[in-house]
Amino acid sequence: METRSTEQTPELDVLIVGAGFAGLYMLHRARGMGFSVRVFEAGGGVGGTWYWNRYPGARCDVESLEYSYSFSEELRKEWRWTERYAGQPEILQYLNHVADRFDLRRDTQLETTIQSACFDETSNAWTVETDQGSRVTARFCIMATGCLSAPKVPDYKGLETFHGQWYHTGNWPHEPVDFHGKKVAVIGTGSTGIQCIPVIAREAAHVYVFQRTPQYSFPARNAPLSQEVLEDWDRNGPAYRELAKATPLGFLAPDSPSYPSAVEAPPELREELYEAAWQRGGFGILRAFQDLIINKESNDTAAEFVRNKIRQTVRDPAVAEKLAPRDYPIATKRPCADSSYFETFNRENVTLVDTKTTPIQEIVPAGLRTTDREFAVDTIVFATGFDAMTGTLNKIAIRGRSGQQLKAKWAAGPRTYLGLMVAGFPNLFIVSGPGSPSVLSNMAISIEQHVDWIAECLAYLRHRGATTIEANLEAEDEWVNHVNEVANQTLYPLANSWYLGANIPGKPRVFMPYIGGLPAYSEKCRDVATQGYLGFTMA
Repeated sequence: METRSTEQTPELDVLIVGAGFAGLYMLHRARGMGFSVRVFEAGGGVGGTWYWNRYPGARCDVESLEYSYSFSEELRKEWRWTERYAGQPEILQYLNHVADRFDLRRDTQLETTIQSACFDETSNAWTVETDQGSRVTARFCIMATGCLSAPKVPDYKGLETFHGQWYHTGNWPHEPVDFHGKKVAVIGTGSTGIQCIPVIAREAAHVYVFQRTPQYSFPARNAPLSQEVLEDWDRNGPAYRELAKATPLGFLAPDSPSYPSAVEAPPELREELYEAAWQRGGFGILRAFQDLIINKESNDTAAEFVRNKIRQTVRDPAVAEKLAPRDYPIATKRPCADSSYFETFNRENVTLVDTKTTPIQEIVPAGLRTTDREFAVDTIVFATGFDAMTGTLNKIAIRGRSGQQLKAKWAAGPRTYLGLMVAGFPNLFIVSGPGSPSVLSNMAISIEQHVDWIAECLAYLRHRGATTIEANLEAEDEWVNHVNEVANQTLYPLANSWYLGANIPGKPRVFMPYIGGLPAYSEKCRDVATQGYLGFTMA
């Protein structure tokens, strides 16, 4: 690093915000390179998403063997996952094990929220202020804040008057919540709602499910991992990870033959492939044909298959039709993997309320009122999702050159170069930021790819004796245009999804993740680095 006077030398080489999957690995890499580094985490423990999301039924929808680090062979061999899809407690235990194994806690400061980060053009460093009243300077600031870490609580009139308890799935209490004998309202049927509703229904006296938009959901078929599967991964884990990196979404799909077009396939074959994928569980249906996200007619075949499965599962035909999505193509909203979600609506203690036809008007002391009636409940669970990808970053007062605010720059939608850096904000890196595959991929692979790229970039800067790196505005504009062009070639913009910020009132409608696939994106990042970090300016 460039030598400066004592007054100008920052306290840290690298400051990391967030101690989840990304922050922990970034700390490990930076410290291993000899940088002075510290992580600041708002929670009372490490784990990021998996520290906060403790709601009943919380579970990853990526298979556990693939949703894990690959940087350490020793770690891979010593950790034993117990289920096909790991639940929140096991994932949190894994991340705590990682923190202990690599001695990461000594450089992690918990229960500390970053309130502001300002770039000083004189010292070429970031000054970060915390809610503890402390101020820290660092040459590089790395935002490992997560894509889904800013819970969205609806602004319902009267919430403060409610006499019962209310919770948000993204900020769940650490102590158990007892639903026995309670009447519970669950508002929202995205991934978290679909996971928690069956669990709560087994305990509560009655559950009212308030659904605005029905979801395409697939059975997870979760089960304990067999010794045979574990031994296979012991032998072939690294090879499987390389195979996964070569797929668009970063998932292994050895059992899902990918035919060119669903609409051109013989109906019998199409049905056979969909049925086989449904029985295997997970998202195999979406990989059965290559044109499902670009050809509406092909997409309709998969959508109708799932609608028919809902009709076969839910005994009340009227309820089944309300649960069957029709307003958007399958896969263009975050797909869900469930454990008996649709079967739950056959229970006598579960009532579906369609808030498109009878919207929620207000929260009242005894429960909530729609345009149709009032529901008396003891507990309200908001499964209403997150201000995705930009929400947490926009909560921090981030100022770059000339005092420019990141939130202001992103007022019409997020703009990045490769999802990694922002023009006008030197030395500020984002892990899995908007404009990268992130939420449209296996996050474990995307995070490692981003962290490795950032680490190699820092090493390059040190070797060059450079103290700043900044994305060029022209490169940023070209990348943003490319991200939009690729998205517009698909069916994704047809859905009002959180991928476009449609779940947040007033948020600009911009498709935020990069849908060009992991191999193409990774190759672009490699090419940029190989060409001396093309599109960046160093000083």
